[in-house]
Amino acid sequence: MKVLIVIDMQNDFIYGSLGTPEAVKVVPKVLEKVRSYHQNGNRIIFTQDTHYSKTYPYTQEGQKLPVEHCIFNTSGWELAKELQIYANKENTVIKNAFAYNNWEGVGLDENVEQIEIAGLCTDICVVSNALFLKALFPEIPIAVDPACCAGTSPAMHAKALDVMKSCQIEI
Repeated sequence: MKVLIVIDMQNDFIYGSLGTPEAVKVVPKVLEKVRSYHQNGNRIIFTQDTHYSKTYPYTQEGQKLPVEHCIFNTSGWELAKELQIYANKENTVIKNAFAYNNWEGVGLDENVEQIEIAGLCTDICVVSNALFLKALFPEIPIAVDPACCAGTSPAMHAKALDVMKSCQIEI
């Protein structure tokens, strides 16, 4: 079985408080990839960065990035409208976390033949999850599609791709 992990394709990272033109441009490409995985009966895992308005300013992230985003149960927290149709389909799972660490609990194990990653932001959430997965499953091929990712800037996107490539993640 192949698995597609779609990292944080949420409104705040695309159109909202931390959105970028590059993020907007990858939405159709991610949608096409999700559609293809779904049509082929493969597993899709969506992650959602999740924060809470009362505590965010006091967290380490809130101190270093004082821009509220992905606040639980707000429109900015929701997956992009284009992707929501796939969120509740068979073989699809949604997990709320920055770098989700219970991958085995969503069916990732040594029997997975390939993991592909798409999403936002390449230089924060995508790279964190990719490296975490590579450490957990060093023998499963992991790939990141650069056309289906966007970083906080084009330069940071490129740097994150270089880091992942150097860690034997297929780019």
